[in-house]
Amino acid sequence: MKALSRIVSPLVRGIIGLFCDVDTSEMKNVPKKGPLIVILNHINFLEVPLIYTCLYPRDLASIVKRESWDNPVLAFLGNTWEAIPLDRNTSDISAMRKSLEALQSGRILIIAPEGTRSGTGQLQKGHAGVVQIALHSGAPIIPVAHFGGEKIWTNIKSWRRTRFKFRVGKVFYIKKPESAYSRADRNLIVDEIMNQLSLLLPAQYRGVYPDPENAGHRYLDFKEAD
Repeated sequence: MKALSRIVSPLVRGIIGLFCDVDTSEMKNVPKKGPLIVILNHINFLEVPLIYTCLYPRDLASIVKRESWDNPVLAFLGNTWEAIPLDRNTSDISAMRKSLEALQSGRILIIAPEGTRSGTGQLQKGHAGVVQIALHSGAPIIPVAHFGGEKIWTNIKSWRRTRFKFRVGKVFYIKKPESAYSRADRNLIVDEIMNQLSLLLPAQYRGVYPDPENAGHRYLDFKEAD
């Protein structure tokens, strides 16, 4: 599928560029290769194709809900970009295993911890699956936030291009525990991770993480990635 991706990724970026004005100036701050976990806020269908095409030709994988394969276009893109299907109704061990394999092979793994689209752009509560993947892999994490895409349908109806901005934060690790983290610990950790996304967003998009400047990061280590 990598050969097909060389055709599809630039094509998709060109199509999106017809109706979006995308500011990618900070995307140069995303490391060129993995293992690396990119955490992304999830507004609508637009951000995953955009981040894939903006980071191309880096070797990427992403976790995508299994229902996306019910749509022929999304199924084609998911297969082309070797996305990892996730069954959100169970503890999907297969998705976890494939995610760890992607990181072990040096790929960049894209995860939206919210798990579902907000539609409005306001951050929702994050889920702790990303914590498990980061701890098992030892991979660093980088937050990539975006905003503006929530206006896409209104702008299309008005024949206006949508201004879409990416912001990139600092790389960090989850600190290794002296003993296994409890479920309560993992929930606190994902909140700290989500606050790193919130820190990159204007106040009106911060949702359930309204005060990231004062949230602290007890479990996060901002040492330089190897």
